[in-house]
Amino acid sequence: MDWDHLRYFLELARARKLSAAARRLDVQHTTVSRRIRALEQIVGAPLFTRSGGEYLVSEAGRRLVPQAEAMEAACQAVTGVASARTGELSGVVRIGATEGFGTLVLAPALARFAQQHPGLVIDLLAVPRSVNLSQREADIVVSLERPARGNVVATRLCDYALRLYATPDYLARHAPIRTREDLQQHAFISYIDDLLFSKELRFLAELGRPQRHALRSTGVLAQHQAAAAGAGIAVLPAFVADRDPRLEAVLPGEAHFERTFWMSMTAENRAVPRMQAVWAFLRETAQASGELLGRPG
Repeated sequence: MDWDHLRYFLELARARKLSAAARRLDVQHTTVSRRIRALEQIVGAPLFTRSGGEYLVSEAGRRLVPQAEAMEAACQAVTGVASARTGELSGVVRIGATEGFGTLVLAPALARFAQQHPGLVIDLLAVPRSVNLSQREADIVVSLERPARGNVVATRLCDYALRLYATPDYLARHAPIRTREDLQQHAFISYIDDLLFSKELRFLAELGRPQRHALRSTGVLAQHQAAAAGAGIAVLPAFVADRDPRLEAVLPGEAHFERTFWMSMTAENRAVPRMQAVWAFLRETAQASGELLGRPG
């Protein structure tokens, strides 16, 4: 049986959507459909059922999954031996991360790493939402919440600090801020409550609800730019705001937050050399970025 057929089958079984499987395989969605139809003709039974735009594995498909995964493991083992012999990393590693951390901390570091390993392709999903590991949106995920237990390898990557920031001009034009109670008189820039992708982003509840919002956004980089434009006060990661000379910390010794980034990948990827190398590199990058991250206490 053609391994490529099985590879396409596994990706669709995991992603559940043609478009997502096609992205993972770096092909057109029509190619995925063609491969699945060919495999179904060989097996003699439908391998998926359609439901609400998703492809759900059928009974015949469920029987095929463990055999396909065994072939996948064997293929990865052979690839690992070849990589170990040549000392070269090759293939694709897709990393999901929060927007700010992925853009400002990981992207520059990963660009250097990719230059050192020309056979490796790094996909970085730096997005203002949760990247789903179980649905194979990424191979390695950096998230704000510890992954649920399961067939997952997870580690605490690093802590980081967040503070209140505003422009000197904004602070000069508005009532002075000496205590937390004074914050209630000011306009805030924050997340859109009903679109929050993590409970770890509910900062304002700890400060008391502001009387008004100047701007709300799903993305921390948009909030940063709004604060830098003088629209109001924002809770921003130190690695975003401390490097911006347009901003200064508000109540730096009193109003601050600490959060944690967690890193995870599926257990089956643990033995893949390129995954091991990127995992170790991300840990090294986080450890070397303590000052940038604000060195929370």
